Amino acid sequence: MMEQIRADLVGSRVVVWDIEAANKLYRSGFYGKPLGIRKVKDLEFKAPLELSLIEAVYLCKNKIIKIHEDGRELSFSELIEKAEKWFTRFRDIYHVYEDLRLKGYIIKPGLKFGTTFAVYKYGPGIDHAPFLVHVFQPETTIDPIEIVRAGRLSHSVKKKFIIACINQKTRDINYYVFKWWKA
Repeated sequence: MMEQIRADLVGSRVVVWDIEAANKLYRSGFYGKPLGIRKVKDLEFKAPLELSLIEAVYLCKNKIIKIHEDGRELSFSELIEKAEKWFTRFRDIYHVYEDLRLKGYIIKPGLKFGTTFAVYKYGPGIDHAPFLVHVFQPETTIDPIEIVRAGRLSHSVKKKFIIACINQKTRDINYYVFKWWKA
């Protein structure tokens, strides 16, 4: 078994300071974002790697990284507890992230598109994200105007808009894809 990569919890982010480990982790699945680098041009950089808490939880769960805070290694349950303090509905959002990762997709934040995730088949710099995924709970009331707004935005950037709904009892995820069509 490969030795776990050390990372440090800094606020709501996790940083891999070792440059070699950062590069290895990024190349293995486009995890995180190199600090100070707006767009990664190739798969080699000379900067620490910043991970979101969602990515960090996934990598910690899969024993790829170990996370420290104030010099002490955090347990998985401590990490989850901290993530839930930083992010509303962390477990639901993480559940969708993990499901999409297990299906082989590369997941990046979708904030610039006003959604939860931008989802790639191959990875940033290799292809454009074909999907925008927004995580909702089934009981959430959605204004139809919001659906139209999200659909128009995703269509204008040539992406499919997908709503991910989690059944709170079974934890099953249903994905609803919206596609524009002309009448």
